[in-house]
Amino acid sequence: MPDSTPTTLGGSRFAPDDPQTPRGAPEREFTVKERSQAQLVFRRFLQHRLAMISLVVFILIVLFAYIGGAVWKYGPDSITPDNSAPPSGEHPFGTDAVGHDQFAQVMRGTQISLQISVLVALFATIVGTIWGSVAGYYRGWIDTLLMRISDLVLTLPLLAVAAVLAHQSGGTWWLIAVVIAGLYWAYVSRVARGVVLSLREKEFIEASKALGASDARIIFRHLVPNALGAIIVNLTILVSIGILLETALSFLGFGVQVPDTSLGLLVSTAQTAVDTRPWLFYFPGIFIILIALTINFIGDGLRDAFDPQQTKVRA
Repeated sequence: MPDSTPTTLGGSRFAPDDPQTPRGAPEREFTVKERSQAQLVFRRFLQHRLAMISLVVFILIVLFAYIGGAVWKYGPDSITPDNSAPPSGEHPFGTDAVGHDQFAQVMRGTQISLQISVLVALFATIVGTIWGSVAGYYRGWIDTLLMRISDLVLTLPLLAVAAVLAHQSGGTWWLIAVVIAGLYWAYVSRVARGVVLSLREKEFIEASKALGASDARIIFRHLVPNALGAIIVNLTILVSIGILLETALSFLGFGVQVPDTSLGLLVSTAQTAVDTRPWLFYFPGIFIILIALTINFIGDGLRDAFDPQQTKVRA
């Protein structure tokens, strides 16, 4: 039999159903606004301090190359009367033996090196993603054929083949980028294939097939977007690889040719003057290191941000 004894509150007796019985304060409701996957990735990336610092430095380098090159008083081809001058207020990075302002030369070289590396990353990522996605989706003999072709590309001596093909391009920067990308897409295809193989057995892919979606729609509307995390991380790494390989080719004399310039070409032409005019060698070298390091750190931040096990995101 339920207890009907009146309750006591603050020394007074009230019946449980008495309308005079004071109600307790309503509990506070804590709600968190639902976030999309893109918002979660963005917030995780913002919390990666080293990646954010690297992103700021990389943006400053891009602004230096393009905006600085447009407003600086000297052009990369301008010849000044100050030959072999050390760094000063007039020439922050000094001048070479001819009188070229090294500050303007480094800005132009950074432009060309960035353009090559970005084009390498985009071209290799697009080709490799499509190649690997098709192989992973169809499997069977199509997978075998496509992956053996990519294995053949991977076995090529990269620097030697790139040097020969880049030399045939005549030093044109975009042709050099196509040559490098044509040797690196196979790495991306391996990554894309692995991700697609794990995704193709998911329930949403089976549901798309049941609804009559075509293979092309499944690959490009479902598989590739869900593999973007790994693809974007590889794209950032390819930017770093592109600028280092362009530097190596130009240093060996198979990259960008005069009258144009790149960071690798500036380092190559200054190697004989490293003892007498060290500013000609070290300034472009510093920019190569900065670009490669910042891109790698940005890639690390993106990899952590896209990691599905990263569940702790501060509000």
